[in-house]
Order: sequence, then structure tokens, then C-alpha cells
Amino acid sequence: MDVEQLHIVLQQSFSPDANLRVPAEETVRNLKHVKGSTTLLLQVAAEAQVQFEVRQAASIQLKNICRECWAERLNFAGVPLTADGKKAPLLDEEDKARIRPGLVAALLAEAEKSLRDLLAETLHTIVIHDFPQSWPDLIPTLLTTIQQGANDPAQALRVHNALLALRKVCKRYEYKSKDQRGPLNEIVNQAFPLLLPLAQRLSAPEEHALEAAMMLKQILKIFWSSTQFYLPGSDGNGPSPALANPQSMQPWLDILQRALVKPLPEASTGLEPKNQPTTVDERNAWPWWKVKKWAVQIMSRLFSRYGIPSYAEDDAKEFAKYFSQNVATQFLGPVCETLNLRPSGQFCTDRVVHLCLTYVDLAVELSSTYKLLKPHLDFLLYQVCFPTMCLTQEDVEVFENDPHEFVHRQNSPLADFYDPRMSAITLVTDLVKHRGQDVTQNLLGRMTEILQRYNASPPENRNHVEKDGALLTFGSLSKFLLAKDKYAKELEGLLVTSVFPDFNSPVAFLRYRACWMVQQFSTVSWSDDGSNLRNLLQLNLQRLSDPALPVQIEASKSLRYLIEADGADQTLLPVLPQLLTEYFRIMNEIGNDEVVSALQVLLDKFGDHIEPHAHQLVTQLSNAFNQYCTAGEDDDDDDAAMAAAQCLECIATVLKGICDQPSIMKNLEPLLIPLILKIMGNDGEYIEYLECALDILTFLTYFPDTISPELWQAFPLIYVAFDQWAYDYLNMMVPCLQSYIAKAPDFFLQGQAQLPEGNIPYIDLIVSMVAKTVTNDKASESECRYALSLFMSLLHNCGGKIDMYLTIINEISLGKLGQQVNADIPLTRISIYQILGSALYYNPQLELVELEKRGVTQQVFGKWMKDVETMDRWLPRKLTILGMSSILSLPVSSLPPSLQSSIPQLIDGVVRMCISLKEDENKTGGDGGDDDVTGSGGGLPADIGDVDQGFGEDEDVTNEVDESYRKALQGVTSWDDDMARFLLGGDWDEDREDVDEDFTSPLTDNSIDELLFLSDILTTAFQREPEAYQQIQTAMSPEAAANCQKIFQAAAALRAQAAQQSTQQS
Repeated sequence: MDVEQLHIVLQQSFSPDANLRVPAEETVRNLKHVKGSTTLLLQVAAEAQVQFEVRQAASIQLKNICRECWAERLNFAGVPLTADGKKAPLLDEEDKARIRPGLVAALLAEAEKSLRDLLAETLHTIVIHDFPQSWPDLIPTLLTTIQQGANDPAQALRVHNALLALRKVCKRYEYKSKDQRGPLNEIVNQAFPLLLPLAQRLSAPEEHALEAAMMLKQILKIFWSSTQFYLPGSDGNGPSPALANPQSMQPWLDILQRALVKPLPEASTGLEPKNQPTTVDERNAWPWWKVKKWAVQIMSRLFSRYGIPSYAEDDAKEFAKYFSQNVATQFLGPVCETLNLRPSGQFCTDRVVHLCLTYVDLAVELSSTYKLLKPHLDFLLYQVCFPTMCLTQEDVEVFENDPHEFVHRQNSPLADFYDPRMSAITLVTDLVKHRGQDVTQNLLGRMTEILQRYNASPPENRNHVEKDGALLTFGSLSKFLLAKDKYAKELEGLLVTSVFPDFNSPVAFLRYRACWMVQQFSTVSWSDDGSNLRNLLQLNLQRLSDPALPVQIEASKSLRYLIEADGADQTLLPVLPQLLTEYFRIMNEIGNDEVVSALQVLLDKFGDHIEPHAHQLVTQLSNAFNQYCTAGEDDDDDDAAMAAAQCLECIATVLKGICDQPSIMKNLEPLLIPLILKIMGNDGEYIEYLECALDILTFLTYFPDTISPELWQAFPLIYVAFDQWAYDYLNMMVPCLQSYIAKAPDFFLQGQAQLPEGNIPYIDLIVSMVAKTVTNDKASESECRYALSLFMSLLHNCGGKIDMYLTIINEISLGKLGQQVNADIPLTRISIYQILGSALYYNPQLELVELEKRGVTQQVFGKWMKDVETMDRWLPRKLTILGMSSILSLPVSSLPPSLQSSIPQLIDGVVRMCISLKEDENKTGGDGGDDDVTGSGGGLPADIGDVDQGFGEDEDVTNEVDESYRKALQGVTSWDDDMARFLLGGDWDEDREDVDEDFTSPLTDNSIDELLFLSDILTTAFQREPEAYQQIQTAMSPEAAANCQKIFQAAAALRAQAAQQSTQQS
């Protein structure tokens, strides 16, 4: 294929004629298999004379091929990613060598933004794999372009595009730990001396060209990528020059300040910079507003990291001191001037307002900046924050004309990162929290005045938006007001006089706000006989059928909170069927995860009463899931996708409520199995729902006595998911796999999965899952233990039927034991001992053969007996007793020599463990510990404090929890380490969890009593080989022999007790 042929193929891929389009699309899809195709695509993309759509198609295809074929792509487990079971072809070095310089040349010359962005993304993909080792001339090429064109307006496009490329390189290292930022430090050392004077010229007051703004924006983005986590070092490992000499950063800080204070007049004035757009969307995208956004974003990030010296890292203390004393105060003026644009009737983008409010919020915590803010608190609160919190005319129009969009905006998880209303709320609440003595009384008084003025005004003169803002303010402060008696006792009156009437207001958004207020103050103490609560519940129930969808949504969410109030169930239970109908009607209208979550709370609360509704509930939830799932996939609707997951969680809640009715659960299978198969059988397309699907599958396999053939369809899908796209879901797969094995071991042993490699026995799939997990370096020890527990399921449920698998079970288990033999935490070793104990119980003779042929019998038993002291859980102790006792069922002469000489010690250890285990089981448990870990001391919660006090103006805001968090965060060397996982919400020590706490099998129920088993084994052994065991008894200590007698006596007592109970029952 040559470039002309490729051009024709790309053109035909747009043809309305399917006879031309379909083969052309197929040819384009296969370009990754054609040598040299990337060079041809780049030629087409770079040719300015070619039709734009063709150039764009070439750029997209080039980006996709480079992303897929530049280097082998691996999944989380280190396994190559495949498409349709085939690995993507890799580009050869000859193609790569042509693409790298050609791509840079094309990018530098590209004037079309969409094509430029595609080429830049392609460059970023290549940088990830090739820079710096295979692309050493990239940075010199970019810097030379910048240097040569910095003062030549004719070269502005090439300079801008070189800066864009440089940003893509810096972004490669933006989130790297300090010791992985060497290349970025070198780039900074080479580039910043060149970029600084250019940025100074571009930010000069007399510079107004649009090209200047575009270049300055890219320089600020480079600065952001280079500094947002660490100030760049002087070399690969050295400290940042700014840390040793803080003033060296001042020229950059001056650039940021000049960028923020630059006036941006309306186009109608004719002043420079000219031609500011007039529509909001165009203004948001205008480069000069983008420059302001990046300037205040960088300064806010620097403030958050270095604004309070006590929080800074040790090597940054000096810079933090300089920043807090000089820079933070210096930048506060321009920030406040920017916030004054809207109150003075001028335009400012939402993003810039949001970031400026974020900066002021940080300034509240630092005493030097708070002193400057304090005289202007009224301006901040009532001219900036309160108007920002109030609904705009656009908000009201969206509420009335596009309610779905209104709901989406109100529930967007990204709102905290861009919505000025959210940053205004945060600033107000932080002022109350940290500087309450200067703020709280005045703020509450002003908001109360608004409510009183509204109530006193005739309906036609009422300011509904202002009242909504006041209620939003009160609701945002709810946790502070509820925590202090002085305010808490006034809240009931506030709700009755200013919120209850709004449930029936003709203004829809006030009805919406009333429902929202209920959520914020659901824990208020009612002083009357309960009539206010009943009234509130009735008002809320009426709003479920409100004509305005946002009101319905908020009303359905409110019940989630009201349901916990004393006496609420008396009002709600009689109307439960109607409630469920309303919830499903709302869910059919819109996908909102909080609505479904509220339904889940309702189902959980009335779990004992949902049995008659179970079929209808699951039918409705299944339909809702399919509806939301389709919307989430087709329309890229994140709200619907989250609601779909919540529907599955609701189904699990229903199943939880009927788990003691397996017949009902069986009747639900026809509804649920298609959902499970859909989620698990589409190559990971629905991976976001996999956890919920596995929960449902666990219910369906665990509680009924049998597993239907239809449900067995999911078994091989679990393996395929694990093997190809859901490796890290293993822990959630294990419970249902264990149920499959336990409920139908014969069917399991006969079953086969039809896979591309042939018909594979189900048991081989289990062994493969364990082997792939245990031998994977990236698997956590917790995952290894979950995987190994599957071997226990095999050994416990398939007695006498898996002899040929003992070899592989031992190979995998003992191999892992060898890796863990010296580990400080013995949990994985204990899991392996459970398997060895199970294998000995399964067939002691075969298991000892496996140990002997590897020559590890003595070492394994020696370490096992030492680790017995660390076993505090019931299951490993029981399996140790059963396994080691089983050895005694063999003739002494058939035992390995190392064990023959150790039988006295083995009997002594097992007997002592059995006695200890029985003593623990017989304990009454005492007080069992106190589950109340929240504490019951007096005072206010630590994160609330006294809202009438706070910190004085001469004090920096400090918080022990925040300080501990930040100090811990500073110790993170990589975002992959354990501390980072914990700080971001992961488990502090996942290796201490009880993997087997819910494990069940024939060996874990009461049908096999370890004391009786040991007693019988010993009795039989003495009878079988009296001479040998007489010698063994002689070799035992008197204490050990006495313990054996205790076992015999206890066993006799147990049997007598069982016989007596049997007689009484008969």
C-alpha cells in the first residue's frame, strides 16, 4: 500500500455507499498489521492539502496504532492484553525510527487544534515507552525550536506547538515519586532558563496577542506538571534550588500574579486585549481566561503544600516560611480583586471564581493572610459567597426546562473540583469552623433575617432565590449547628416555620430545597409528642409524586434519613407497597444512584416484610438495571451507570432479606441468571458491575441446597473473567466457587468448560486460578490466601476422588511455603498448613509420599509445630489436629523415619492443641469486648469544634488529624506503596484479615469433632500396635501422658452426653 491508496481508503471509509465503506473500514482496522502503515498515516495527517476529515481519520488511526502496537501492553497481573484472544502486533524499530522525528515535525507545523491535539497525544504515548533512552534528541529539538522562535511573531505557532509537546513530556513524570523524577529535573534545568524570560515577556502588561496567551498557557501548564507535587531538583537526586534559595522562585510567582491581574475588557470597549467573546462557553475557552485559570490553580496548589510551615516537609520548611510570609499575602490582593469582578458587574469564569475561592479558603487557615481577610469578611460572605451559592437564572431555567440535567449537575461527583457554588459553601463552612468567633453569630443572624423577611412579605414580593440561598447556608452548616445545644434547640422551630411550608410551595425549587433540608437535619430532636415527625413524613411522602422530577429525587433520598427516626416505621410500614411503587416509578424516570441507595436502606430496614414483594422487587430492579446499563453504555451517562450498580446492590439486599427462604430464592433465578451471565460473559464490557454480580451469585449458590444447571453456566465464566480481565476480583470470586464445589462435588468433578484451547475440566480451572495467583509476583498475600482456600474446598468436598491432583496441590502449596518460611507475618504459612492438614486428613499415606519425594517432611513438620503457637483462629487449629491425627492411622513402620522418631512430640503437640481448642470453645466469653469504639466522652466531635470560637487571628489553623495525615502523606515515596493505599482509603494492613472466617465444608461443621476424632485415632493405634505405642508412651513425659488421658475422658463424657440427649429426644 502506498500513500495514494491509503488516502483513497480513508476517503471511502466515510462513503454513504456501504459497498465502498465496509471494505474500507476493514482495511483501516487491519492497518496495524501492515508494515510501514504508520509512516503513511503520518504523511496523510501532515499534508495540509488533504481534506480535513481524511487527515483527522489518519491522525486517529495513527494514535490508536501507536497506543496498541508501540510496546506490549500488560494488564494488572502482568499478562499481555489481547483482543479476541490475539496479541496485538508490535511495530518494528525501523517504523519507530521514522515515526519519532516525523511526528515532531508534523506537530510543530500543525495549525488545526483538533489535529494538533491528536498528534500531541500520540507523542505522549511514545514518550511513555521511549523517552529518554530511545529518544534523546526530543528535548533538544523542542528547546531549539522555542529558542529560535521566541522573539519572532512569525514563529509563534511552532513555538506554541513545541511548548505543547514539552508539556506532554513533563506530564509523563507529573505523578512520579521523587526518585523517579530524574528526567523531569533535567528537563526543568534545561528548559526553565529558556521559558522564564519568554513567560516574562508574554505576561507583560503591554502584551495582548492571542498567540501570547496560548504560549503562556502552555508554559504555565509545564510549570504545573513540574511543580504540583515536588519542586524540581537541581539534578537527578539533588534538592530543588528553590528550597535552598526561596527567592529564586519569585520571578515565576511574579508571572503568576501579572497573569491574574491582567484586565480583560469587554469586546465592546475596543480595549486590549481585543475581541473577548460574548458567550459563556467561548469565554471559558478563550486563552486569556485559561491563563488566569492556570495562574490561580498553580498558586492554590503551592499554598496548599507550603502555606502553613508546620505542615511542610523538613527540607521545605524554609521555602514554606518564605511563601507564608511573602507570597501568600502578596497574591491575596489579586485574588480578591478577581473575586470582585462579578459583584462589580464584570465577567469572570466559573473556574477562576472556584479556584480563587479555594485560595481564600486556604488563606483562612494562615494567620498572616487571615488578618488581611478579616476586615473584608462581609464582602467575602455577602457579596461573593452568598450570591455564588444562590441559584442563578440559568439554574432556575434548567430546573424547569431540563430537570434531568439539573439533577445531573446537583449530583455530579466532579462538582467539588469545578463548581464555584461548592467552593463558596466550603469557604463559608470553614470560616465558621475555624474563625467562628468572627463569623458565626453575624452569619446566622443575616440568614435568619432573610427567612423572616420572606415570611413577612406578601407572596408576590418574596425573593425565592434569596430564601433558597439562606436555607442552603443553614443546611451546609448542619453538623456544626446540631453539635451545639445553643443552636440545636432552635432548629425544630426553623424547620417548622421556614421549611415545612415549603413542601407545598408553588415554587418548585423551594419544594426541592425543603426535601434537601430534611436530609441535613434528619437527626434533630423533636420536642413534641411526635406529631412534627409524622407531619414531616407525610409531607415528604407527598413530594414523591411531585410534578417536578428534582423534587421527587430529593424526596426519595430524604426518606433514607427519616426512616431511622424513632416511630418512622409506624408511618412508613403501612404504605410500604405504595412506597416501592413510587421508588420504581422515579427510577424508571432517571438513573440516580442515591435514589436506588435510598431504596436499599428502605429494603434493609423492612427486610422482614419484603418477602411478599421479593419477586416484584427483583423484576423491577432487574429491568431498571438493564435500562440504566444501556444508558450508561450508549449515552456515556455516569449517573445511570452508578444507578445500575446500585440496582444490583439492592437486589443483593432483597436476597439478604429472604436468605432463610431458599425456595423463594430459587424462584428468582430466572430473573437473575441472565444478569449474571450478561455481566460476566462480555469480555469485561461490564466490569464495573462485576463485584455486585459476584455478590448476587454468592447468594444464589450459598443458600439453596442445590445448584441448578442454569446457574452452572456462570462457573466457566468466572474463570474466563479471572484469566482475561478481572484478575484482581479473585477475592470476590472465591466464595461462589467454594459453593459450587461444596454443593455438587460430583457434578463439579465431571464438568468441563468449552474454552478456545479445548474442553477443560472444571477442577483444572480451579487449579489454574490458584497457580496463577500464587506464582504471580504482583498478587498480594491476601489474594494468595484466598486462592489457596480453594484447595481446601477440593480436599474437603471431594474425598477419595482427586488423588491425582495431590501432586499439583503440594507443588503449588509447598512452593509458596518455601517463599514464606521466614515471613514475619505467618498468615500465609498458616493457610498452607490448613491445606497440608486437609491433605493428610484426605489421604495421609499419599500426602506423606508427596512430602517425602520432595525431601521436606522434617522441615515442614518442624516449622508447622513452631507456628502452632501463633494460631489463634479455630479453623487452622482444627485442621492441624485432624491432619496430624490422621498420620497416626498409619502403621508406625510405614511412616518416614523422621516422623517415626517424632511421634511422641507429635502426639503431645496435637493433644495439647486439642485441649486448648476445647477450652476456648467452652469459655463463656466474658464481656466479649466492647463494640462501641466511638467513645462516649463529653464535648464536641473533634472535626467540628465550637463554632462560636475557633482560632484567633494570630493563630494558624491546626488540626491533629490533618497534620498526621499530611505528615504521613509526605512519607509516601510512591503512589503505589502501602501507605498511599491507606491514605487513599485502602486497608491499612490487608494481610491481617481473616480469609477463612466464613469458610464452610464438611470438615468445619459439627459432624466431625476433633476431640472424638483424636481419641478414636489414638485408641485404634494403641489397639493396632500395642508394642510400638507402649514404647511411644514410655518416651512421653508424664504431663503428656496425663493429657492423653484427659482426651480419653473428655471423649467419653461427650459420647455419654450425646447418648443422653438422644434418649431424651426419642
